[in-house]
Amino acid sequence: MRDQLDAYCTHLRSERQVSVHTLDAYRRDLTKVVEFCEKENLASWQALDIQQLRRLIARQHQQGQSSRSLARLLSAVRGLYRYLNREGLCSHDPANGLAPPKGERRLPKTLDTDRALQLLEGAVEDDFLAHRDQAILELFYSSGLRLSELTSLDIGQLDLADGLVQVHGKGSKTRVLPVGRKARAALEQWLAMRSMSNPIDDAVFVSQQGRRLGPRAIQVRVKAAGERELGQNLHPHMLRHSFASHLLESSQDLRAVQEMLGHADIATTQIYTHLDFQHLASVYDSAHPRAKRKGADS
Repeated sequence: MRDQLDAYCTHLRSERQVSVHTLDAYRRDLTKVVEFCEKENLASWQALDIQQLRRLIARQHQQGQSSRSLARLLSAVRGLYRYLNREGLCSHDPANGLAPPKGERRLPKTLDTDRALQLLEGAVEDDFLAHRDQAILELFYSSGLRLSELTSLDIGQLDLADGLVQVHGKGSKTRVLPVGRKARAALEQWLAMRSMSNPIDDAVFVSQQGRRLGPRAIQVRVKAAGERELGQNLHPHMLRHSFASHLLESSQDLRAVQEMLGHADIATTQIYTHLDFQHLASVYDSAHPRAKRKGADS
């Protein structure tokens, strides 16, 4: 088994030309499988079946391996068996149909309401970049746009008189979102200055050279605003998460938040109920007399 593993790694290095880092990771993962097979008295790759591989995955999970690491291990096994089958050394793939255990879902990072206000309510200089960046921040937080939706936004999609924006989301789905009073004001101030750059198309957000701002440029500007106003890292999706979390906290209307975010499945939106519960739990812990720790009043 080790000889065939060595041959596969040689194949990856010479024919597939994978990176040294990837090759080392594959070798480490597949060596774990070899060691497991040796302990189980399995003499060949053909002898390893799906039940035994599932047992190995379960053991690794119990020992603290993350879902991501186990997914990589299964990917390495699939790659090896594709090679072995092609070389006529095996006739099956024990990883076929196997999935790693689901990992604990990470909660998205958000700003609390005070930090969001701190970000948005600072003084705005009366110049092109300052008004543009303020409008970007306000629109992200006001309407919960994805980065791709904001970068593709054209002037014809804005209806500031009625406080609406039409966005084209994932799967070419269109939705109409409200634009808050502060965001409308920021957009009106920005649009009054936008023509200074002689824009080359109808993009709402343009550079000083008149070109549509791309995702990377907007990420850089949002990050700079976070460092300047809050002293922390900030990215566009954090503003979208903050929009959703604060809206749900105030309205308790999960279905409405789902529609505004453009989620096809409400299960995706339900992550924000966990954030809302965390907020309520922290308020309870700090305020309820029965929640206070022993010694707090002594």
